[in-house]
Amino acid sequence: MKYTVAITIALKKGMLDPEARAIRHALQNLGFPTEDLSTARLFKIALDAADADAAREVAGQICERLLANPVIHRYTIEVE
Repeated sequence: MKYTVAITIALKKGMLDPEARAIRHALQNLGFPTEDLSTARLFKIALDAADADAAREVAGQICERLLANPVIHRYTIEVE
């Protein structure tokens, strides 16, 4: 069965996020002050898997082996 997994990769709390800092500064200059801002990357991957749990397991392996650095990133997986 085909599943689409949505993987969101973000920096862990306490990690420097220069892209977020630049965006927050630009927003402030445009008159949109914010209290906090962080960035994340979203990956949507179509997978063939026996069931949703198997798709989640494969997505977890993809995160651990390629997409995320466990030292600095956290990730979430949603199976659609």
